[in-house]
Order: sequence, then structure tokens, then C-alpha cells
Amino acid sequence: MLLFLVASFALAFGLALASQAPFSSPPLHLSSLGSAAFTTLEHPRFPAHRVRVKQSTFCDPTVNVYTGYLDVDQGAKHLFFYFFESRRDPAADDVLMWINGGPGCSSAMGLLMELGPCSIDMKNASTNGTTWNPHSWNSEANIFFLDQPVGVGFSYADYGETVETTEDAAKNVHAFISIFFETFPQFKGRALHLSGESYGGRYLPVFASEIYDQNKVAVTEGRTPLNLQSVIIGNGITDISTQVKLYPGRYDVECGTASLEVPFQSISTCVRMKAALPRCQKAMQASCIDQFDAIDCRAAVNFCDSQLSTGMWASGRNVYDISKMCIGNLCYEENGVITDYLSTPAIRELLGVDPGAGNFSSCSNEVGNLFNARLDKWVAPTQHYVSGLLDRGVRVLIYAGTYDWQCNWVANRMWVDKLDWSGGAVYGALPWAEWRVGGADATGKAGEVRQAEGLPLAFVTIRRAGHMVPHDKPAEALAMLSAWIHGRML
Repeated sequence: MLLFLVASFALAFGLALASQAPFSSPPLHLSSLGSAAFTTLEHPRFPAHRVRVKQSTFCDPTVNVYTGYLDVDQGAKHLFFYFFESRRDPAADDVLMWINGGPGCSSAMGLLMELGPCSIDMKNASTNGTTWNPHSWNSEANIFFLDQPVGVGFSYADYGETVETTEDAAKNVHAFISIFFETFPQFKGRALHLSGESYGGRYLPVFASEIYDQNKVAVTEGRTPLNLQSVIIGNGITDISTQVKLYPGRYDVECGTASLEVPFQSISTCVRMKAALPRCQKAMQASCIDQFDAIDCRAAVNFCDSQLSTGMWASGRNVYDISKMCIGNLCYEENGVITDYLSTPAIRELLGVDPGAGNFSSCSNEVGNLFNARLDKWVAPTQHYVSGLLDRGVRVLIYAGTYDWQCNWVANRMWVDKLDWSGGAVYGALPWAEWRVGGADATGKAGEVRQAEGLPLAFVTIRRAGHMVPHDKPAEALAMLSAWIHGRML
């Protein structure tokens, strides 16, 4: 049964709420939501969207936890989310959204493997499920984990609808955050940070730009804009022109000392890679960068992969952490355990997963193929979104674990160094400094940082961490986040 707000509240706040469970008064505070059924949130500015949310006891018993769906296109598409209040001061702490990459990978991986309040229990997953994570990022902020687009994790579509570009996905993310923030006055004006990893390097700059541009509209209409403060990208893929540099970066990781003190790749493979590098770079520059040609660009990428990536795959090493061997789904045994755990009927019921969501999987090949077919990564110069954000005062943190091969830190440093923005010359002149966190290793050195007081851009490397930095270096990752969102120097 739907219960709508009284007219006076709708006029005052410009929104309406409804609930699948009856209640005596509108839930003006998030904590007033029930756990037995979803409460539905609607907004007149987003007639094609609604948010369903309820309380849960999932994962972290020390804070209020909420799960639910963003329903899109009159309820034909459904995006699943988790929300954990801050362990420290939920009424005042910033709000952070985490999105995993792929494209097509569930943010449950970030939640249960990296920075969430609990981690999958690898020893007793069948009985205990999860273990407490003392280094969760909700130690510092209220956190959303969003499965997007449809087809990812517990997100689904009723009639086979799809989202195939980052720009289309951005509209749904903006609608979701807007409805949530405007519905609950406790979040109005609260600082917002968008964070993620891998293909998040493509997602997040576009999502943040959509929010910024829509904020301008909100101001002109006399509405409170979303307080977008920063974008945080870990081991991301952002500037596709650095794919030309990605392969030299991979060569440096395998055959040089960019990651390990002694190269792990065979000499014969390194010789073959070195010989192929000039041809690879020339072909990609001509067909993917100087003049984009879909057929020739794909041919160039296929050539580069065949000559410069096959050695790594044949090595049996984890492409996301070269210090380890590849074991399990996507080289991590945790992925299979997470899939089994989230597929249990009791957990699905606890989370409020819709029956139509189907079976859970860590990553969807179908979604990845759709984005690839639309050339989402190649047709849009995402680095220019980053430049636009920086020039408008939105802070951007790029961090990278040094053991990652897939989105290696060398290529990330290259695109950041050549980024065209108003502060580029100042940033480029900055020295690299040691970044230290207590107990990071014998010397206390956690990595290197390039940052200056008052400059909106910072780059951090994390030593001995792979693609998923919070998984490998949880204390260092939390220290980095804390310093960043509170405006301190790393």
C-alpha cells in the first residue's frame, strides 16, 4: 500500500514518499525507516526514478545499515545499493559513494574484500559469513556501495533493458544521490565524495561532472546543490591515450624494476615485448588517438595484446597483484566465496534482494561486452572530465598500488603528469615525496606522493599493494582516505 506525504510537506520539500509498510508519520530521518519492508522515495524532478530503502542488520552491528533499490524508467530497471552509517559521527561525517569497475563488476567486491565494514570470512564463510573490518572506510564517512549499471550484482532489468554507456549511467547515479539527499534533511549540504577503482577511472569523472553540471541548474532554480567535494580513483583507467603508454608501463612492471626489485618475466619474452613496443605504440597512436577508426583501433589493440600481454597471462601470476599467483575467479579466491555467501536465501532475504535479480555474480561479462560494443572506453576523452572538475575546484585524488599490472601505476602517473588543466604546470613542478604511515613497513614508508597545499590534484603510490589497495594495505588505505577527506596533507 502506498502512503503519500501530506500536501504541506510536499510543497515544502518538493518531494513525496511512499511505503510498502504503513507508518503513522513521514520518515524525515533515515533512522525512522523500518526493516520489515521497503519505504519508497519519489521526487517530482525525477519522475522516471524512485528509491526503495529499508533498514538491515547486514555486516556491521555497530551502525545503522540500509539496503535498497533505485528503480529507473518507471520501475523497469533496478539498481541495488548498500548504505552504512559512519562509525564515528554519522550526523556530521561526509558521505562517500564507492563503485567498482569492470565495467560490469559488483561493488560487493569492494564491500566484502576491501574497504567495507566487514570482510568475507575465508575460513568459515559457510557458518560465520563475515568478519569485522577495523580498517573500514566507514570509520571516517557514511558510505554507499552501488551496483551499477543494471545487470551488475543484484541490479537487474525487468524486460532486458540495458545501460551501455557511462554517460547514460551518470544520469541514474545523479538521480539516486539527489533523491536520497533531498529526502532526508540530515544529509542536505553534507560533503560528498565519489570513489572507486579500475573502470571507476572512467565512471567517476563522468558521474562527478554530471553532478557538477546539474548543481548549476539547481542553483539557478533556488535549490540546494549537492556538495560535491572530491573524486577518488584507485588504479583506474582514465585517459585512453595512455593506453599507448599502458603497454610500456606493463613492460616496466614485468621486465623492469617499476614494481619488483628483480624482473620476474623471462628474458626471451622481454626481448619480444621490447621489439613489439614501437609498432604497438605507433599503431595505437595512429588509429586510436590521432584519428579514431574503430576497426583499425581494435586491430591495434589486438596486436598489442598478442605481443605484450600474453606473456603475463602465461606466467600464471595475478594480473592485479604480480607478487602472487592467480588463484580463483578473477585471480582471487574471495570472489567465489562472496558469490556463494550472497547467493544464500537467508542473506538475500536479509538484504531485501528482489526475486527478479537472479543469481549473484561478482562480474557480468554481458555488461562488459555491451560497454565494449559501444566503445565506451575509447570514444570519450575521460581525462578532459578530470580537467574540467579540477578547474572548477573539485578535488581529485589518484592512487595506485605498485604491484598492479592491469592498470599499472606507471601509466597512471603518465596521464596525470600530462593532464591539461590550469594548475598543470604547478603540479608538474612538484617533487615526489615519501609518504609515511605508522607501521607501514620497517621504515614506515608507505609510498610516494605528489601534492601541494591548496592544489586540488594529488597522486599517491602505495608500495606492495596491487589493484585493490584497501585489500592489500588496509591501514594505509584508511590513513590516505582520512587525510584526504579532512583536507590534510598526506
